[in-house]
This record gives sequence, structure tokens and C-alpha cells, in this order.
Amino acid sequence: MKSKKTILSGMRPTGKLHLGHLVGALENWVALQGEYDNYHLIADYHALTTNPDSSKIGENSFEMLLDWLAAGIDPALSPVFRQSQIKEHTELHLILSMLITAARLERNPAVKEQVRDLEIESVTYGHLGYPVLQAADILLYRGELVPVGEDQLPHVEIAREIARRFNTQYSPVFPEPEAKLTHFPRLPGLDGRRMSKSIGNTILLSDSPAEIARKMKTAVTDPQKVRRNDPGRPEICLVYSYHTKFNAPGAPAVETGCRSGALGCVECKQRIASAVADHLAPLREKREHFAARPEEVRQILASGEERARARARATMEQVRAAMHMG
Repeated sequence: MKSKKTILSGMRPTGKLHLGHLVGALENWVALQGEYDNYHLIADYHALTTNPDSSKIGENSFEMLLDWLAAGIDPALSPVFRQSQIKEHTELHLILSMLITAARLERNPAVKEQVRDLEIESVTYGHLGYPVLQAADILLYRGELVPVGEDQLPHVEIAREIARRFNTQYSPVFPEPEAKLTHFPRLPGLDGRRMSKSIGNTILLSDSPAEIARKMKTAVTDPQKVRRNDPGRPEICLVYSYHTKFNAPGAPAVETGCRSGALGCVECKQRIASAVADHLAPLREKREHFAARPEEVRQILASGEERARARARATMEQVRAAMHMG
């Protein structure tokens, strides 16, 4: 029998997750469980590339892990672990950094976009090179598929380039990872911009129904639909895009009512707020279960790190042998 392909996916620990994380990553991760050999990385070293303050990383990692588990990540099938606890990440990162030029990293559009969005004045060495660390993350587990959104495609290409260079320079150790795009890679924030907690335009997976309703009231809609009876354009309305995801059976009626003017924006927002709250209800319940059992969560993490460490050590043995540095 053909063995399962390996997937490495992860997130920076930013604390509680929002709807964008759910539709852009977590739902895809859960769907892939069992079909693939999955590893899920809490990228705490990556968090330092844009903010060297590490005081909240532990707390944020725990909160994020609660959301992973609530969304359906099964740690028995998919080990979850912290990047910083697997020292082989830093060793492989150093080796791979010798196989790519600074000029190539400076051309990476994903870093340029991040610098612009976060209004970073001076790019650090670590920030410029974080796609190399990401390549090490993937290749350390001999990852073959990487579930990503469109904005991460340039990073996967860098990982592929580095894998080819290592295999050519030394010997074929690494598979060339391929991107696996999600079906619903981006959900706009409530103001129409990219969803981000730093902007304050998100709905958190842990938000209560009342909080979801309050936040949804602020969502931008079609600027031409000022009054209830004005005909709207659902194709440009972000609230309608939420309906297509969280209220798919009711979306056609919403579209018809919006275009005719029979459905006002206030009622439309109330409908989607209720649909989102219902969708998140089982996640909130599961999250509360794990939040009340922190020792169980710590054991899940320790077990995942033990399994990840064994895989990482085996890969580094091959790397050192290929380089005649064993």
C-alpha cells in the first residue's frame, strides 16, 4: 500500500482565532485528517519576526491551541507542537539559509505585503529570512503538501527552490512540497479589509452570540443601498459573502431580497449573525471543555512534541549524512 502523503501546516500564535482562520485554514486541516499524515505547528519562532516581545507567546499559544482543538483537530491523528521545542528547526534553518540569496528573499512579494500592512519601518534579518525558516519547518517533516491561502504561495515556491538546491548540492533527501490551496482562502473583515485582530474587524471563534450580533452591525454593505427599499448589489457586499459561507441554503433568498429591495441591511445582518452564531456553537462548547482542563491540553502538546521530535531527528540524520557532517 502507498503510504500517506505528509502535510505540515501551522500558524503564528496570536491568541484567539477568528473566522478568517476557520475558513482559510482550520476547516481544510480538519478535512484532511486521516487522508494525510498531518503535523500542525505552533510557529512561536515566527512570531518573533515581526515582534520580538515574547511575553505573551505562551498564553497566545495556549489560546490558539484551544481553538484548534475546538475546530476539530484530533491530536491522535495530527500531532500539535511548538516550533521552539523542536530544536532541529533552527539547525535546518541555518543549513538552508546557505542555499538562497538575499536578493531572492528581497523579491518575495509576501514579505513586501506584510511590511506594508504592518507598517514596518526597518526589516530585520529574521523577518527577511522567515520564508527560509518556513521552508525548514516543511522540509524537516518531509512535507509533500502545504495547505495555504493565496498569499502564502510565494513561500511554498521558495521552499521548493531550496529543496531542489539541497538535493542537487548534496543528495536527494527532500521531496519538493506542493501548495494545496483552500477552497475558501479569504474571508473579508467586517470593514472589507483583510481580517485582522490588530485592525479590529474580526469575529472570534469564541465570541458569544450577542457579541457576534454586535460586531455584525458594524459590517459595511453596498454603499448604494442606503434605505431598506433601495435595490442592492450582493456581489459587492461582504455581508452577502458571509451568507454564501455560513448560510448557504438561505443565500439565494438573501440575494433575491437584496436585489429587489425587499430585504434591508439591518435584517440581513441579523440573519447572518444568527447563522454564524449557530455555526460556531459546537466549537464554543468544545473550547470551553478544553479550557476547563488545562492539564489535558498540556499533555496533548507534550505528546505531539514527542512525536514531532522523533520525525525531526530522523530527517536531520539524513541531512547530516548527505552533507558528510554526521
